[in-house]
Amino acid sequence: MFAGLINKAKDTASRLVLRYVARASVAVPFVVALGFGLAAITVMLVQRFGHVTAYWIMAAGLAAVGAVAAIAVTVKEHEEEAAEQKAEQADTQGVVDDATAQALTQAPVALIGALLTSPGGATTALKVARILGRNFPLVLLLVMIGALFWPTEAPAEDGSRQDDAREAEGKPNGFRPADVYH
Repeated sequence: MFAGLINKAKDTASRLVLRYVARASVAVPFVVALGFGLAAITVMLVQRFGHVTAYWIMAAGLAAVGAVAAIAVTVKEHEEEAAEQKAEQADTQGVVDDATAQALTQAPVALIGALLTSPGGATTALKVARILGRNFPLVLLLVMIGALFWPTEAPAEDGSRQDDAREAEGKPNGFRPADVYH
């Protein structure tokens, strides 16, 4: 019954893994080349200045490269934080999402409370718990499938997607920089 859905999920996961393995395999020769380049520079410096001085020069050079990279990352993170704060101020969708998440979190507790307070509720709750416990793998699979189909955004009033509306207005698409992985 769920074999097609499970196969599709497996195919999607394997394509994702293969894509990242392909990207990593492209980067490996460059990393090895960088290592050989550093070794060649070190040998040249050893021949010209001697062992101790060459190693100090290499250490200073690599520390300088690291400092420049750290500064670049800090500046980029600062810009992303500023953009995120600006987007949060302009976008009130987060408030609605928080209220919805809180309501969805409290709804099961309220339903269980109502079930237990109704006449015969405790025995019914125990029967339901037994059935769910016996079929836990199926319940877990259904929850995972439901999470795949759970809407991530509400449609705009005109029926178009919110991302399209945001892009048309020139606003960020709603993703915070921490949510995007490259």
